[in-house]
Parts: sequence; C-alpha cells; structure tokens
Amino acid sequence: MVEDREYTAKDIQVLEGLSAVRKRPAMYIGDTGVHGLHHLVYEIVNNSIDEALAGYCKNIELTLKKDGSVEVRDDGRGIPVDIVAKYNKPAIELVMTTLHAGGKFDKTVYKVSGGLHGVGLSVVNSLSEWLRAEVCRDGKKYVISYERGKVVKPLHEEGEAEGRGTAIIFKPDAQIFESTEFNFERLINRLRELAFLNKGLRIHAREEESGKEAVFKYDGGLVEFVKYIDTGKAAIHPTVIYVEGEKSGTKLEVALQYNDSYLESVFSFANGINTVEGGTHLVGFRKALTRVLNDYAKEGKLLPNGLGLAGEDMREGLTAVISVKVPEPQFEGQTKAKLGNSDVLGIVESIVGEKLGKFMEFNPLEAKAIIGKLIGAAQAREAARHAKELVRRKSALEGGLLPGKLADCAERDPAKSELFIVEGDSAGGSAKQGRDRQFQAILPLRGKILNIEKARLIKVLGNAEIRTLITALGTGFGDEFNADKARYHKIIIMTDADVDGAHIRTLLLTFFYRYAKPLIERGYIYIAQPPLFLVKKGKEQKYVYGEPDLEKTVAEMGGSEGVGIQRYKGLGEMNPVQLWSTTMEPKGRTLYRVTIEDAVEADRLFTILMGDEVEPRRQFIESHALEAKNIDV
Repeated sequence: MVEDREYTAKDIQVLEGLSAVRKRPAMYIGDTGVHGLHHLVYEIVNNSIDEALAGYCKNIELTLKKDGSVEVRDDGRGIPVDIVAKYNKPAIELVMTTLHAGGKFDKTVYKVSGGLHGVGLSVVNSLSEWLRAEVCRDGKKYVISYERGKVVKPLHEEGEAEGRGTAIIFKPDAQIFESTEFNFERLINRLRELAFLNKGLRIHAREEESGKEAVFKYDGGLVEFVKYIDTGKAAIHPTVIYVEGEKSGTKLEVALQYNDSYLESVFSFANGINTVEGGTHLVGFRKALTRVLNDYAKEGKLLPNGLGLAGEDMREGLTAVISVKVPEPQFEGQTKAKLGNSDVLGIVESIVGEKLGKFMEFNPLEAKAIIGKLIGAAQAREAARHAKELVRRKSALEGGLLPGKLADCAERDPAKSELFIVEGDSAGGSAKQGRDRQFQAILPLRGKILNIEKARLIKVLGNAEIRTLITALGTGFGDEFNADKARYHKIIIMTDADVDGAHIRTLLLTFFYRYAKPLIERGYIYIAQPPLFLVKKGKEQKYVYGEPDLEKTVAEMGGSEGVGIQRYKGLGEMNPVQLWSTTMEPKGRTLYRVTIEDAVEADRLFTILMGDEVEPRRQFIESHALEAKNIDV
C-alpha cells in the first residue's frame, strides 16, 4: 500500500537558473539528430515513470499526433500548480523554465528517480517549437503554454477534471533538429522495456497517421523480460530464477536463465535507465554469480579433475536482467551510461549470493543442469585458449604480417583509413582496381562466413575467413580485444544487392555485434549502398539505388520508350570505374552507419534471425514482410 504523500509547491527546489540550452542542445540530449529527437520523448516519459516508481501512476499514454507533436499523459499526482513563495511563480512554471528545478531532490517526494538532474522538462520545453502542459488535480484542470521555452499563456484553469495526472504535448523545434519525424518502432521498443521494468504498469502507445498502436503490461516483470529476450533459444533449466531484495534503501530485482546458446545477453538498469556500460550493480551480480556457482560445483564434487570454473564460463548462454532502484544514484554524466555507487556493489552481491544460493540448494536438478552447461563452457574455453595460442604463435612467426588477401592502403592514420569488406574475388578485383590506394583497403571474403550465433569460440577461431578478418582489423579478439587498436575507423561492408549479399551482410553484422561491439558503438561500421540499376537512354545514363526510384527515373528520362534498364545482380558486374563512382568515391557514395539504439531488441533479433529456432524466424518474417526492400527473387 502506497502512503498518500502530497506533492506540492513546497517540494520544488531550484539549484540554478536556465542557461543556453538552445545554444548547446547536445550538452543535454546528446545530439540534434535522431537520437536527440527521441531523447525528448524519453525525458517526458521518465517523469511519468518516476511517478510510477513512487507508487502513484498506473497508466501512461503516448500519442504521435498527425501534426508532428507528441502527447505523453499519465495518471500520477500531477505537477504542482500552487505558488512557490520564494520565486512568486507557479511550481509548474519553475519546473518547465529552470534547469535543476523539481521534486527529485527531496527524497520524501521521490524516494527513487531516474530524473536525477532535474533538467528533463525544462530542456524539452526549451527545444520545442511549442509545448502545452495540462495538470489535473484537486478536481480542476490547469493549463500553461510555451513557445521555445517562453510562457505565452500563463497558468490558468480550464474547467473541472476527474482524477489526477499530467499531460505534456510538445512539437520539437525544426530550427534545432535535423529532422522532427519520430520513429514509432523505436519509441515502442523503449516503452516495452519500461513496462517490463515496472511490473503491472500499463503503457499504451499509438501513432495517429498510420493507426499503429501497442499496449504493454507485464505482471511478471523481469521474468517475462528474460523470456522475451530468449525468444528463439532453448532453456537449459525450466525456471527463470528470480531474485529480489532491499537493503539500505536500495531495491534489487534480478531475473536469469541459462540457454543452449554460446553467447551472453545481460542487461543492467538503474532507476529504469539502461546502464549500457554497466557499473557497480553489474559487478556485484557477476561476483555473486561466480562465487555461488563455483561453490556449488566444488561442494557437490561436480567438476572433472583439474577443471576450474572462471568468470567467463558463467557467461556462456546466460540471459539476465539486473534492475536496481537507488535513492541517490551516481551516474556518469547526463547520458547515465554507468552506475558508480560503490555501496551498491556489496548490496547486490549480498542479496544475489544469498537468494541464488537458496535456489541452487532447493532445486538440485536445475542446479546440476546449470553446472553441466558451465563445465562444457570451461572445457571449450581451455580448447579455445590453445587455439588462440596457436593463432598468436603463428602471427609472431610471420612477424605480425597482414593476411595475403588484404590489399592495404598507404595511409597509416586509422582515422583517415577505410576498409571495404567485399563479397567474393570478382567484386574484390573490381574494388582493388577502382579504389583510392592512399586511404582505401580491400578485404575480399570467399563465400559466407561462419554463423557465429550457433558456434562456440573454438569454432569461431577455427574459421579461416574470420581469422583473416580479425587480423585485418588489428583489434585482437576475445579478452584481448582492444578497439583502440583498430587499423581503420571506417569499416565498410560492401556486398551484392541480392539475397545472398543480404545474408553475408547479416553474418558480418552478427560477428561485429557479438565479438566487436565497441566498433559499432564508436561508429566505425558502415554498410555501402551500391546501385541496383543503370538506366540508359541514348548518351544519358543514371544510377538507381532502390526499386521505388526506378519508375520515377524512367519517367524523368522521357518514359519507357528507348530506355534500357540494366539490373546489377552483383558488384562484379560493374567495372572498376563504375564501382568507384557509385559506391566507393566519398563525394558520390551513400553509406549507412550501423548503430545500436536498442541493445535488447538487437540482441533478440540476431537470435531470431541467426539462431536455430524456425518458428520465431517465420513469425518475424511474416510480420515484417511488407517492410522488406530490395528483395531478389
């Protein structure tokens, strides 16, 4: 039962005045591109989530409106509207026009909050063409309106209201953002995550233009989250292990399960924020996991002679979600990528150690299944260590020579160097002849590389094409991987525009995501966009990069009469000059940078697309068939 704690103007504290948010928006939202645009929505939603964490909000409604605005509505207590005596202004006006103003600094109002810095609402307000806030409390509806952070219609009553809550409706400012078009799928991935993390909270999202909508409500919380992430994987033990506890004001929830894959999927959250760089809560979890499982294996005499379990063995096939709610979280910067509270490490280690130990004790069949999985991982690790030694020794004997397939560039500054990973010898030959040798390197790969989603490390290291790729990248591999040693800061996947090319591209992306993720996070991985067609009429010719543009191009050239259309099924069909001008020349090419906006969804989709289970893949293809482009049949 939640204590009905009033939230009034007396709870609003101001730490400092608003400073040039519009002048330097990237300081507050990361950038003014797609990421920063969507961050505005997350800031508003996080305020509603804080009301849910406090026990007052049960429903959140998000609507993408036809006019380009966004509405976020909740049934929390409502932002206070009474006057803050010290400033002689309504509390809501202070919250929306002053940095570091809000109720998050008073732990009697919000014991736990993701909006630590108190900048969310005021930053969104400042970066919006217009914003309207509606508050329902005390039986009345209050409204205040802004344009680019300035009050244009002061706080006023607009009749009576049932219930309570807050609605923020805002339109991002086109003067600030490169694009003001929201991606509905991107938003609902984050909302789904928040619903998993807040057991029982209902989140309803809809897009007026398309009619799409999604409703998320998970009474099973993190247990359901783990099952969702593990779509397409077979569990080693039937029960998702669930741990919860509280100590010194910090609340902990953990759900984990081992599956038959060879990769780890562990996600950590602090006060609802995805801490993508981990932190003390993740370290505490890993310490407890390693200690408890090691102790159980040793005490039960389950380990073969001479074999020990290492921390990395605990990770093979592990899916886990760690969520802590901390009264005074110490995040690294406004991006909140890493939790730094030193006391949280001990709290998490203590709670997980105790509860996981009890689970192992009372569920011996499942416990032994887990240990069996770890023993297999440990044996494979030992074999892989020998394989890595052989690779390292071979490299040393050859004086660290680069692979013979690689046509390297003359430039030695990684920031100015590009590596094109090309499909096949034919395309590789054209690329080598067409490139600028000063800064462009070419690595042709023969056939499809190993699907690492289904392979243990020793098999990955045994694949010649992957070893060639690792050597060319210069980053090392596994526990020796170091992104700082990357020999190229533009690594471009250049494959044919057909089904086989798309498959090879996905295999390569799977490799980078699973074994070289920092290269994606640093923005080093790109996908080339070769043309699909060459349209000719007389001496005039145009390259076309997508099916939708073909008809338009033909029409622009005077209709279909006398027009010749050549479809490029492979890069090798283009001569070196054509490949250079269309796909490799920096001023004329199109490159797509690979990013990870939603690690949870990316992890799940790689499993669905590249894993063993057919049914989840079939369902995914059927539900996304209409979105597919450039399909070769």
